[in-house]
Amino acid sequence: MSKGTVIPSGAQRSRGTSSSFDEVSPLRASRSGRDDGQVGRRVFLMAAALLPVSARVASAGPPAESITPALVEAARKEGKVTYYTAMDLSVAEPMAKAFEAKFPGIKVAVERTGAERLFNRLAQETASNIRRCDVVNSSDAAHFIAWKRQDWLQPYVTVDIAENVAADQRDPDGTFVNQRTHLSAIAYNTSLVKPEDAPKGFNDLLDPKYAGKLVKGHPGYSGTIMTATQQVVRELGWGYFEKLAKQKVLQVQSATEPPKKIEAGERAVAVDGSDYLFWMSKERGAPIEVVHAIEGTPLISNPMAVFKAAPNPNAARLMFAWIMSGEGQEFIVNLSGQYPANKKVKAKVGRPALASIKTLREDPAEVEKMADEIKSKYARIFKV
Repeated sequence: MSKGTVIPSGAQRSRGTSSSFDEVSPLRASRSGRDDGQVGRRVFLMAAALLPVSARVASAGPPAESITPALVEAARKEGKVTYYTAMDLSVAEPMAKAFEAKFPGIKVAVERTGAERLFNRLAQETASNIRRCDVVNSSDAAHFIAWKRQDWLQPYVTVDIAENVAADQRDPDGTFVNQRTHLSAIAYNTSLVKPEDAPKGFNDLLDPKYAGKLVKGHPGYSGTIMTATQQVVRELGWGYFEKLAKQKVLQVQSATEPPKKIEAGERAVAVDGSDYLFWMSKERGAPIEVVHAIEGTPLISNPMAVFKAAPNPNAARLMFAWIMSGEGQEFIVNLSGQYPANKKVKAKVGRPALASIKTLREDPAEVEKMADEIKSKYARIFKV
């Protein structure tokens, strides 16, 4: 959803043009159902029974709205909003507190988990007619392809989005928008690796000197790693991961974990991970250096949407609108250094400009198609 990746709409965003759950179920078991990913089709079909059976036809986005006193008052009457996210709690919780301070009387419940697990959880909850999610944010943009197709997202466009977010950063039908962008970067602990010995790219990580010193996230849990894996497979092939698996890699779940392992000195080099957490660690004084791979660094968009079944629809719209406002975007940037979607907000001082970094192309539609293959092949190769 950045650097020229246009988000297609409607049938272009799915494998096939049908809107029925039965025919789109190739999202299949590993992308829905239990956290272990084994019950996808049944869960989706159960969820389908709760939705209208009429054909879903993509339409133009709704008129742009502003934050009004009436919206704020309606949100205060609801008194709460639940935010499902894959963003690290070190950013999500302070952002929630900032929203609460801006709009007293509205409490935010942050539900944070890995993006792939979040996807499964929403499938389960919808199938069970559990309505808890108000606003959803994922580091796997492919999720929004599925959710839009299932008619689970409430179209909502704010004036800030209409005026200040580029077309390639938002769904043309107004069902979701990129909240922020980060990278899945390589990084190393400077206390354990000398600069002259540091890797410059992915292929360098295959050097025997790094055996037993690497840590990386898992695409079965993390949307960041799922998205990054698809990009690296496209550029380097599965053969790269087969060689990497011989390096005695410490496998963790979330993309938020490699930065913590590197900072603690438990491993010397991170194969991947959310770059904003590496940078935040470095700003705290940790001996960390971020590496932008010479082959290109995976680029990760992080869309956000109002859930159609939101139990607190006004508070959901208010939180969504605030996060995409200049104030909300500046808060995320100033705290974490993630790259803003709102073009009126500047990137954090001291971080490299996104345009200056060689990034790999993001392709959410291809991620959706390959998700099951990525999970199964990755598990076989790394035996995890």
